[in-house]
Formats: sequence, structure tokens, C-alpha cells
Amino acid sequence: MRPQLTSPEAHGFGSPTSSSSSASARRLSALARHLGDSSSTIMASNDTVSPSPTSASDANSVFAHIVRAPEDPILGVTVAYNKDPSPVKLNLGVGAYRTEEGKPLVLNVVRQAEQQLVNDRSRVKEYLPIVGLADFNKLSAKLILGADSPAIQENRVTTVECLSGTGSLRVGGEFLARHYHQRTIYIPNPTWGNHPKVFNLAGLSVKTYRYYDPATRGLDFQGLLEDLGSAPSGAIVLLHACAHNPTGVDPTIQQWEQIRQLMRSRALLPFFDSAYQGFASGSLDSDAQPVRIFVADGGECLIAQSYAKNMGLYGERVGALSIVCKTADVASRVESQVKLVIRPMYSNPPIHGASIVATILKDRNMYNEWTIELKAMADRIISMRQQLFDALRARGTPGDWSHIIKQIGMFTFTGLNSEQVAFMTREFHIYMTADGRISMAGLSSKTVPHLADAIHAAVTSFA
Repeated sequence: MRPQLTSPEAHGFGSPTSSSSSASARRLSALARHLGDSSSTIMASNDTVSPSPTSASDANSVFAHIVRAPEDPILGVTVAYNKDPSPVKLNLGVGAYRTEEGKPLVLNVVRQAEQQLVNDRSRVKEYLPIVGLADFNKLSAKLILGADSPAIQENRVTTVECLSGTGSLRVGGEFLARHYHQRTIYIPNPTWGNHPKVFNLAGLSVKTYRYYDPATRGLDFQGLLEDLGSAPSGAIVLLHACAHNPTGVDPTIQQWEQIRQLMRSRALLPFFDSAYQGFASGSLDSDAQPVRIFVADGGECLIAQSYAKNMGLYGERVGALSIVCKTADVASRVESQVKLVIRPMYSNPPIHGASIVATILKDRNMYNEWTIELKAMADRIISMRQQLFDALRARGTPGDWSHIIKQIGMFTFTGLNSEQVAFMTREFHIYMTADGRISMAGLSSKTVPHLADAIHAAVTSFA
């Protein structure tokens, strides 16, 4: 039965002498009728509540056949860590910077930029173009290629804002799968665990080239040259611009030049993943050198950039894809097709993170402050490497651990095997990926001794 609703006039809202009151009365009457209809529907539905036919069992679900997926091998480390009640537990799995106190860090310059954006009352929340924020794109290209890059001056570069490094790789991969004559991409072995998944789903066939030598815990340079030398002409090659993930092993500049000459002679297409510019050595220019020597020869390449690490904008998902072309006309046509990749994927990118980056990069004082904070992060990681090396040497831990200080960037490939890793997790509550990769950014002066004790015990217990 429909509930009785008192008319607005009965409450004194209506007045024949007031047009505004009459208008209010009409609106309230309409609202009353609407609520009356809704109330009757709600009351009717509450008279008898039948259980869902699938509440007792999932047998009738159209998704009943779906099996539970395993945890992501990297993010799953944090899931296990969070479940551990131990007060001495240590998470060295996920690649996110931590302070000496083990806390996440928001850069001071990022907070300044955000405050500046908040105080600007002229800012709106309208959609960005498909390619993203124009200032961000221009400044990102200059950051990785150099402000004096001929490719930029000749308008041979198209840059689009993407969803951090992962999104940049995916957009670039899908563009190549649609428009490039070779659909095979060679990635280093090992590489970031998401690389093969991203490129497979983008429509590319994934193969590997030798990169890491377990015997030396360094670069297998000869194997790298042999594998790229035998790759089919025109194949795509993924290159880590700096701070190779997961090994922390980078070629020297002289080796990069050899790689460049080989790839150009074989017409191999470079696709750089630049996730750590400035975060590896502390110098933005030094970490960009491998990319710049490829661009300087006038050849074409793709570059995926991320601001997760070097600006600490992990959750903002800020990145860029740059494609360096032979001519300005080609670059313009390439951009038109990249837009067709982005539009049905996520339509257009978010505005906030890109605005933070653009605000910092275009202001000289903020840019300078950023470089200081960036170098401080890089220096702390380098310090952690030295402290861990010294601690292992002091304990007489079997083996040569000099690779810890030779490697660079956020990660160290310890050389520990899966049995040793499992032992360290079980006995010392230290969490890392099963391949022995540890995030140096997760260490502090207080936790280095605990890690050194665990490594020493693991190595001496499981040779």
C-alpha cells in the first residue's frame, strides 16, 4: 500500500501570494510523488526477501570454472610480508624508495608543486587531449634527449603522455604490432617480470637475448652481441636505459657504442625502457647517455619514460612514450596512429601527476631542488650497497660480493638461489623475489646487519 505523504502546503510551504513559495511547493510536491513511488517499491520489495539462487553455492555462476590466479611474483612478496607478524621483518621485494627510517618519501619539491597547483584557482579538471598534457610532453622529451637534441629541434620526435612506464611500453608495443613490419621483440634475460606479459598482450612475439652472466654476476657482453647479431634484420630490441632491472648491471658507454653499431648495422629497432633516469648515478644526463648516443646518429627509436622512481610519483602513474623518427612528417603521422591506440585503451591520460612533473621541469629553482633531492636518493642507495658489502666482508661470508658495489640502481642481483631465499624468509623474516633480487632502497643502516646475518647464514647453510 502506498504510504500517505503530507502535502507541502500542510506544512506551510505553499502560499498563494508568493510565486517563489509556489515554485518551491511544486518542486516539493514532485519530490513527494517521486518518494512515494520509491517508498512503495521499497516496501514491496522488503515484504519478501528471496535468497539469491547462487548464495548457497557457486555452482550456478557463469564464472564457476575460473581458477584462482597466483599472486604476482613481485607484488606477492609484499602480500606475504604484510601477513608476517614478526617485528624484525624486512621487505626488499617491491621497487619503491624508502627513507633511512623505512618510510615512503614524498619529495619536498613535489609537495611545493602540488601546493602551487592547488592554489591556482584557474585550474580546471577538464579532459586532456588523447596525447596528454602538452607542456609535460615537450619537457619529458627534453629531459631524456637533451634540450639541444637535433631530433627535437627538427620536430622529429612525437611524445605522448602515458600511464607510467608500463603504459608507455604497452602503447608503444601495440603501435609496433599494428604498424611495424617486424613483430618480434628481443628482451634481455633476465628482465623485469612484466616485460614479456606487456609485449605479448600488445601483440608482439617475445624472444630473449643473453644479458647476465651468473658466473661473474656481471654482463654477458659477448653473449649479448652474439644473440643480437643473429637476430633477424629489423627486429625490435628492448634496452634498459640504465639501472637494469633486476640485475643492476649496465654496459659501459664503450659497450653501448658497440651495441649501437651492431644494432644499426642489422637495422634492429631500439625500444628503451627508461625507468630510473637520475636515480641510478644521481645524474640525469649521465643516465640518459645510452639513449642519446642512439638518437645522435639520426636513426629511429622508441623510449618509454617513468616518473615513479625519480620523482617518487609511484601512485600518480606518470610516464611518456617518445618515438624518434627520420622526419617531422613521419613523426606527425606516427602520432596520429598512436592516438588511435590510446583512444580505445584509456581514452586520455590523467592530469594531476603530469601537471606536477611539468611544474617542476619548467621552473629553474624547482628543477634544481629536484636534482638535489634526486641525487640524495641515489647516494643513499649507493651507501647501502657499500654498507652491505662491508658487512658481508666483516663476517667472512663465503664468496666474492664485490658485485653489490659494482651494480647500480635500485636493485641488486645477489646471486642467492631460491632455496637460500626461502631460508632467509623462513628464519629471518626477510622478503625478496625468488631469484634473489633485493631492493637496496628498502635497506637502512639499522637493517643492513640483519640482512648480512641472514645472507651469511643462508650461504653457509646452503652452498
